[in-house]
Amino acid sequence: MSSTRKKLLFIPALLVGVAALVLAVKGKSVPEKAPPKEKVTRVRVIEAASMPVVPRAIAYGIVQPGTVWNAVAEAAGEIVETNPQLKKGAILAEGDVLFRIDPTPYELAAAQIEANIRATEAELAELEVRETNTRSSLAIEERSLVLSRKDLQRQKELKKKKAVAQAAVDKEERNVLARQLSVQTQRNTLNLIPAQRESLEAQLAVDRARLEDARLDLERTTIRAPFDCRVAEVRAEAGQFAASNATLAVVDSIAVSEVSAQLPIDKMMSIMSPSDTPFPALDTVMSELPAIIGIAPTVRLRTGERVIEWQARMARISDTIDPQTRTVGVIVAVDDPYRQTRPGYRPPLVKNMFVEVELQGRPRDGLVVVPRAALSGDTIHVVGPEDRLVKRTVEPLFRQTNFVALKGGIEPGERVIVTDLVPAIEGMLLAPQRDEEAEARLSAEARGEGPVR
Repeated sequence: MSSTRKKLLFIPALLVGVAALVLAVKGKSVPEKAPPKEKVTRVRVIEAASMPVVPRAIAYGIVQPGTVWNAVAEAAGEIVETNPQLKKGAILAEGDVLFRIDPTPYELAAAQIEANIRATEAELAELEVRETNTRSSLAIEERSLVLSRKDLQRQKELKKKKAVAQAAVDKEERNVLARQLSVQTQRNTLNLIPAQRESLEAQLAVDRARLEDARLDLERTTIRAPFDCRVAEVRAEAGQFAASNATLAVVDSIAVSEVSAQLPIDKMMSIMSPSDTPFPALDTVMSELPAIIGIAPTVRLRTGERVIEWQARMARISDTIDPQTRTVGVIVAVDDPYRQTRPGYRPPLVKNMFVEVELQGRPRDGLVVVPRAALSGDTIHVVGPEDRLVKRTVEPLFRQTNFVALKGGIEPGERVIVTDLVPAIEGMLLAPQRDEEAEARLSAEARGEGPVR
């Protein structure tokens, strides 16, 4: 068979295939178009609730003793004794002797002043006797003067009668003058006695004051611990000469430990409850201020996996604002930190220990709180009518670790979206699902439970 004939036989088969394809296309039904459906986005929500909120803040500071005392030598002299336990880090009880300074010079000075006092007292006693004797002598001389004047008068009468010579009258007159001089001398002596007594009494007062000062110096030769303390520094030893006003040792009180925790001003304002209470009077301000501020502090030491806590009290607020960090110092105090020590479990609060201080304010009732993650700037997303997304502007009151307390913008019962929506389009359809675990965590943290930053 020729090649031309073979090509002609292929044409009918091709025509049949094309016809079959055309018939298949024409007989196929066209599918109906379904109407477009709105996309539904699943979100987690919490139900906003009004609840009491405990404002909290964390600050950090260095432990310092409540009182630091310098053992200053008020009496100069050689140190003849030191406490054998007087070493850096040792703990001493109130009244323990720290140093003894040689008391001999002060004992001699006191003895000399006592002798001067006895001499002055003897002079005063002698003056009393002299005054008594002079008054007696004056009485006798005054009586003798009266008699002499009578004798002079008789002699003058006899002279008028020419019974005696002028010499007898002159003699009696000289006798009267001698008596008058004696009386005047006794009176002058009595007039001087008050001034002499006053001088001796003044000298006695001076000597007694000097004696008190000498006895005080004698007491100062023994230097004792003024309170239960821990030795911080020792600067003198036995055999050395202690100059007046020289610091011999430095000790720290163990009755109270203080921490000056630095806190940003905005956090300080957030934990302080608003109050209309006026500023207390100056004589009671330190006792009333902690109650007015209403802050309950806890001192916390973190050592690896262990956390050790001490209940503290509000002592005072620093007098200045740190110009570099813009923070205010809140000074809290822990009473009897050494008595709370448990070897292996709880160390004492020692000087220069770096600690964390949690400050809790008074609970504030009726606040609506939302997770911080639900807030974008001052906008929050809520589920509105027909499960549509609504953007709401809110006014934060204060922020804490994982939540924000609001002044307004959200009412109790509204559903707040806690899912991070990208994109978040106003009015988009939502499928809300309540997250009860998130609500429980939020409520616990608002009550003051859990960690805080």
